[in-house]
Parts: sequence; C-alpha cells; structure tokens
Amino acid sequence: MDKLNDWGAIAKEYAEKLIDYLPTLLGALALLIIGLWVIGLIVKYLDKLFKKKDFDETLEIFTINAVKWGLRIILFVLFITQLGVESASLVAAIGAAGLAIGLAMQGSLSNLAGGVLLIILKPFKVGDWIEVQGVSGSVVEISLFYTKLDTFGNQRAVIPNGELSNDNIINYSHNGTRRETLSFGISYDDDLKKAKQVLRDLVEEQEDVLKDPPPQIIVAELGADSVNFSVRYFAENSKFWDLHWYMIEEGKIRLEEAGMTIPYPQRDVYLYDQTKMNGTIEKKSVKKQDNNNSNIAE
Repeated sequence: MDKLNDWGAIAKEYAEKLIDYLPTLLGALALLIIGLWVIGLIVKYLDKLFKKKDFDETLEIFTINAVKWGLRIILFVLFITQLGVESASLVAAIGAAGLAIGLAMQGSLSNLAGGVLLIILKPFKVGDWIEVQGVSGSVVEISLFYTKLDTFGNQRAVIPNGELSNDNIINYSHNGTRRETLSFGISYDDDLKKAKQVLRDLVEEQEDVLKDPPPQIIVAELGADSVNFSVRYFAENSKFWDLHWYMIEEGKIRLEEAGMTIPYPQRDVYLYDQTKMNGTIEKKSVKKQDNNNSNIAE
C-alpha cells in the first residue's frame, strides 16, 4: 500500500507540473505554427518578386533557400527558448554541434563555400559554355555543392564547387562572340599573294563572319615544310562551330582549285654502305616520304 501511495503521489506531482507547464507548451507550439506560416508567406513573396524582376535563376534559388533556412533556425531557437531552455546553454550546444559537423564535413563545406562564391561573383551562368578542370561543356545547373556540365559528346560532368572556384575558368560565352584562328599551309613554290587572295575571298563571302573587328589573313610562319597562313575572324557563338568546320573544308578545296599544293612533312635519309669498294665508301641515298611511298636512289 505504501508503494501505491508513493506512485500516486509522484503521478499527482507530475500531473500538477504538466498542468502548470501546459500554457508554456501551447504558447511555444503556437509560436512554431505561426512562425512557419509567416516564413512561408515571406518565401512566396520573395519568389514572386524575383520572377517579376527577372533575376538570375541560380541567385534566386540560393537567396530563397538562405532566407528560408535562416528564418527557420531563428524560429527554432525562439521555440526552444519559449519552452524554457536557457539561451546560453542552447548557444553552447549549437556551437559544439556546429564544430563537430564542420570537422566531419570539411570537403562538403569547402564545396558549399565555393558554391556561394560562384553564385555571388557569377563567373558564368546556366547556358554558358565553359572550360574548367580539363572539362569543356555547357552549364546546366549550379547548385551549392556541385556544378553540372553537358560536354560536347553529350556526357554529364559533375564538378565540385570547391575545386571549381579555385581553378582557372574559361567562359567562351561571356562576350557573345569568339575569334577563330585557322592555319593553312602552302608549298614554298606556290604563289604567295594568290593563295592569300583565295583565303581572303573565302572569308569575305561568309555572311556569318563579323566585319568588326575585321578579319585578318596573314603569313604567320615560314615553316620547315610550308608557308603557313593564319586566318583570323570573329563570329557569334551560335554560328561559330558550323563556320569552323566549313572554313577548314572549303579552304583546302579552294587552295587546291587555285593550283596550290598543301605539303606534308618529308625528310631525306642517307644510308652508308660500310663495305669498302676500290678504296671508297659506297653511298646510297634514300628519299623517304611520310606517306610510306619511298624513292630510292643509288
């Protein structure tokens, strides 16, 4: 009977404490519910504002998520404090937890910091063609931790933002136009001025080649086997590659039609017969071409 009386007393004591604590608990729950509703309204307002002002999509997503989670953390702290937990103890617990999480997720935090830098500094945006970490491709997504590219071969490349933000980035789409530099070689026996005019006519015929800045056709090098021309022009990004492939093919055809020779490397190789004949060394000359066709002279 004594034990039953003790349990009854304990139950009565805790029931009284629960009744006394109930207004505090209900107040904290009301604060939590109203706070989440207000945060939802703020997020919806920001979303409408960004769409109305036509902000960058990546910056929009980042800002909305940062505001949403920042307000939720503040609401959580107010909720715990309303329940009666001392704020100093709560701050200490959050600090310890943050330190432990930071040590365990160093790589992820590095990617997060890199993602924030990329979103703020905006060295590129979705749709840009970039080259980074030895990968070239079109940007399809910039998240807080990773950036995703679609390569020229239609592969998906996922690059950590921590490494990307510390690497050299080449943005081919930033200026809207690109300069092409093509090389054509002719024989030393060919007419230099005629070849130059053929290439100039080819460039001037192309409507997609920009007139400003003007194209250049220059003799870039007197090579070991050929005189090399450099054909330089600007084109819009959307027309660049189609023009690139066409100019290479058509340039070769036009030069050959004009009687030019496009040479390939060749070398003379001399073989010596070490057998002495009449006090002399017989010399054999072999002229060998790189296309595996050999002319042998003795």
